[in-house]
Amino acid sequence: MSEFTELVLSDAEDRMEKAVAHARGEFASVRSGRASPQLIERLPVEAYGVEMRLVEVASVSVPEARQLLVTPHDPANLEAIEKSIRISDLGIAPSNDGRSIRLNFPPLTEERRKEMVRVVRKMAEEGRISIRNIRREARKDLEGAQRDGQVSEDEQERAERELDKLTQAHEAVVDQVLENKEEELLEV
Repeated sequence: MSEFTELVLSDAEDRMEKAVAHARGEFASVRSGRASPQLIERLPVEAYGVEMRLVEVASVSVPEARQLLVTPHDPANLEAIEKSIRISDLGIAPSNDGRSIRLNFPPLTEERRKEMVRVVRKMAEEGRISIRNIRREARKDLEGAQRDGQVSEDEQERAERELDKLTQAHEAVVDQVLENKEEELLEV
Protein backbone atom coordinates (compact mmCIF):
# COMPACT_ATOMS: atom_id res chain seq x y z
CA MET A 1 0.00 0.00 0.00
CA SER A 2 1.13 3.52 -0.67
CA GLU A 3 1.97 5.98 2.04
CA PHE A 4 -1.18 7.97 1.22
CA THR A 5 -3.59 5.05 1.69
CA GLU A 6 -1.86 4.02 4.91
CA LEU A 7 -2.20 7.58 6.15
CA VAL A 8 -5.92 7.69 5.26
CA LEU A 9 -6.55 4.33 6.96
CA SER A 10 -4.53 5.29 10.04
CA ASP A 11 -6.39 8.58 10.37
CA ALA A 12 -9.75 6.84 9.95
CA GLU A 13 -8.85 4.24 12.58
CA ASP A 14 -7.77 6.93 15.07
CA ARG A 15 -10.98 8.86 14.53
CA MET A 16 -13.09 5.69 14.85
CA GLU A 17 -11.38 4.85 18.14
CA LYS A 18 -12.20 8.35 19.39
CA ALA A 19 -15.83 7.85 18.32
CA VAL A 20 -15.95 4.58 20.30
CA ALA A 21 -14.36 6.28 23.33
CA HIS A 22 -16.93 9.07 23.08
CA ALA A 23 -19.77 6.52 22.96
CA ARG A 24 -18.32 4.79 26.04
CA GLY A 25 -18.23 8.13 27.86
CA GLU A 26 -21.83 8.82 26.89
CA PHE A 27 -22.89 5.38 28.18
CA ALA A 28 -21.09 6.04 31.47
CA SER A 29 -23.14 9.20 31.97
CA VAL A 30 -26.39 7.19 31.89
CA ARG A 31 -27.56 6.26 35.35
CA SER A 32 -28.00 2.59 36.06
CA GLY A 33 -28.87 1.15 39.45
CA ARG A 34 -25.27 1.69 40.56
CA ALA A 35 -23.59 4.90 41.64
CA SER A 36 -20.88 6.02 39.23
CA PRO A 37 -18.70 9.15 39.55
CA GLN A 38 -19.00 9.73 35.77
CA LEU A 39 -22.64 10.67 36.31
CA ILE A 40 -21.72 13.95 37.98
CA GLU A 41 -18.08 14.69 37.11
CA ARG A 42 -19.00 16.93 34.17
CA LEU A 43 -21.73 18.91 35.94
CA PRO A 44 -21.09 22.67 35.71
CA VAL A 45 -20.43 24.36 39.06
CA GLU A 46 -20.22 28.13 39.60
CA ALA A 47 -17.02 28.47 41.66
CA TYR A 48 -14.83 31.54 42.17
CA GLY A 49 -17.02 33.46 39.71
CA VAL A 50 -16.25 31.00 36.91
CA GLU A 51 -18.12 27.97 35.62
CA MET A 52 -16.05 24.83 36.24
CA ARG A 53 -16.71 21.10 36.06
CA LEU A 54 -17.55 19.41 39.35
CA VAL A 55 -14.48 17.15 39.10
CA GLU A 56 -12.29 20.29 39.14
CA VAL A 57 -13.68 21.58 42.45
CA ALA A 58 -14.38 18.35 44.35
CA SER A 59 -13.41 14.71 44.70
CA VAL A 60 -16.04 12.04 44.11
CA SER A 61 -15.94 8.63 45.77
CA VAL A 62 -18.23 5.60 45.92
CA PRO A 63 -18.54 4.50 49.57
CA GLU A 64 -21.41 2.09 48.74
CA ALA A 65 -22.84 0.60 45.54
CA ARG A 66 -25.75 3.07 45.46
CA GLN A 67 -24.10 6.13 46.97
CA LEU A 68 -21.68 8.85 45.89
CA LEU A 69 -19.74 11.07 48.28
CA VAL A 70 -18.74 14.50 46.95
CA THR A 71 -16.09 16.29 48.99
CA PRO A 72 -15.20 19.83 47.84
CA HIS A 73 -11.53 20.82 47.77
CA ASP A 74 -12.63 24.17 49.21
CA PRO A 75 -15.57 24.05 51.68
CA ALA A 76 -16.74 27.44 50.35
CA ASN A 77 -17.90 25.65 47.17
CA LEU A 78 -20.17 23.18 49.00
CA GLU A 79 -23.38 25.14 48.36
CA ALA A 80 -22.52 25.78 44.68
CA ILE A 81 -21.91 22.05 44.17
CA GLU A 82 -25.17 21.17 45.91
CA LYS A 83 -27.05 23.69 43.73
CA SER A 84 -25.51 22.23 40.57
CA ILE A 85 -26.59 18.72 41.53
CA ARG A 86 -30.12 19.89 42.39
CA ILE A 87 -30.64 21.62 39.02
CA SER A 88 -29.18 18.70 37.02
CA ASP A 89 -31.53 16.17 35.45
CA LEU A 90 -30.33 13.33 37.71
CA GLY A 91 -33.46 13.47 39.84
CA ILE A 92 -31.49 12.88 43.04
CA ALA A 93 -31.72 14.99 46.17
CA PRO A 94 -28.26 15.76 47.61
CA SER A 95 -27.73 15.42 51.35
CA ASN A 96 -25.37 18.08 52.76
CA ASP A 97 -23.66 17.43 56.12
CA GLY A 98 -21.66 20.68 56.16
CA ARG A 99 -18.42 19.10 54.88
CA SER A 100 -19.53 16.86 52.02
CA ILE A 101 -22.55 15.88 49.95
CA ARG A 102 -24.02 12.39 49.79
CA LEU A 103 -26.07 11.23 46.84
CA ASN A 104 -28.19 8.14 47.43
CA PHE A 105 -29.35 6.43 44.24
CA PRO A 106 -32.69 4.66 44.61
CA PRO A 107 -33.21 1.46 42.62
CA LEU A 108 -34.63 2.18 39.16
CA THR A 109 -38.20 1.26 38.38
CA GLU A 110 -38.85 -1.17 35.52
CA GLU A 111 -40.30 1.62 33.38
CA ARG A 112 -37.27 3.86 34.01
CA ARG A 113 -34.90 0.98 33.14
CA LYS A 114 -36.62 0.46 29.79
CA GLU A 115 -36.49 4.20 29.10
CA MET A 116 -32.75 4.20 29.86
CA VAL A 117 -32.23 1.26 27.50
CA ARG A 118 -33.89 3.29 24.73
CA VAL A 119 -31.59 6.22 25.53
CA VAL A 120 -28.41 4.10 25.34
CA ARG A 121 -29.58 2.45 22.11
CA LYS A 122 -29.96 5.92 20.60
CA MET A 123 -26.46 6.82 21.85
CA ALA A 124 -25.09 3.63 20.28
CA GLU A 125 -26.73 4.47 16.96
CA GLU A 126 -25.17 7.94 17.09
CA GLY A 127 -21.79 6.26 17.67
CA ARG A 128 -22.31 3.94 14.69
CA ILE A 129 -23.35 6.89 12.51
CA SER A 130 -20.22 8.75 13.54
CA ILE A 131 -18.08 5.74 12.57
CA ARG A 132 -19.85 5.44 9.21
CA ASN A 133 -19.33 9.15 8.53
CA ILE A 134 -15.61 8.68 9.14
CA ARG A 135 -15.64 5.77 6.67
CA ARG A 136 -17.44 7.90 4.07
CA GLU A 137 -14.89 10.74 4.43
CA ALA A 138 -11.98 8.29 4.11
CA ARG A 139 -13.61 6.73 1.02
CA LYS A 140 -13.97 10.17 -0.51
CA ASP A 141 -10.25 10.81 0.10
CA LEU A 142 -9.32 7.48 -1.48
CA GLU A 143 -11.56 8.07 -4.51
CA GLY A 144 -10.07 11.54 -4.98
CA ALA A 145 -6.54 10.12 -4.80
CA GLN A 146 -7.44 7.45 -7.36
CA ARG A 147 -8.90 10.09 -9.70
CA ASP A 148 -5.76 12.21 -9.29
CA GLY A 149 -3.58 9.19 -10.09
CA GLN A 150 -1.97 8.99 -6.63
CA VAL A 151 -3.17 5.41 -6.12
CA SER A 152 -4.19 2.64 -8.50
CA GLU A 153 -7.73 1.31 -8.74
CA ASP A 154 -6.65 -2.02 -7.20
CA GLU A 155 -4.99 -0.25 -4.29
CA GLN A 156 -8.10 1.87 -3.75
CA GLU A 157 -10.26 -1.27 -3.63
CA ARG A 158 -7.89 -2.96 -1.16
CA ALA A 159 -7.90 0.15 1.02
CA GLU A 160 -11.70 0.33 0.92
CA ARG A 161 -11.95 -3.33 1.98
CA GLU A 162 -9.58 -2.57 4.85
CA LEU A 163 -11.68 0.48 5.71
CA ASP A 164 -14.82 -1.68 5.78
CA LYS A 165 -13.09 -4.12 8.17
CA LEU A 166 -12.13 -1.22 10.46
CA THR A 167 -15.69 0.08 10.37
CA GLN A 168 -17.18 -3.33 11.21
CA ALA A 169 -14.69 -3.86 14.03
CA HIS A 170 -15.42 -0.49 15.63
CA GLU A 171 -19.18 -0.90 15.23
CA ALA A 172 -18.84 -4.31 16.93
CA VAL A 173 -17.11 -2.64 19.89
CA VAL A 174 -19.96 -0.11 20.18
CA ASP A 175 -22.47 -2.98 20.01
CA GLN A 176 -20.60 -4.89 22.75
CA VAL A 177 -20.46 -1.84 25.02
CA LEU A 178 -24.19 -1.29 24.35
CA GLU A 179 -24.96 -4.90 25.25
CA ASN A 180 -23.00 -4.58 28.52
CA LYS A 181 -24.77 -1.33 29.40
CA GLU A 182 -28.19 -2.85 28.65
CA GLU A 183 -27.40 -5.79 30.95
CA GLU A 184 -26.30 -3.35 33.64
CA LEU A 185 -29.48 -1.29 33.26
CA LEU A 186 -31.82 -4.27 33.30
CA GLU A 187 -30.08 -5.88 36.27
CA VAL A 188 -32.39 -5.80 39.29
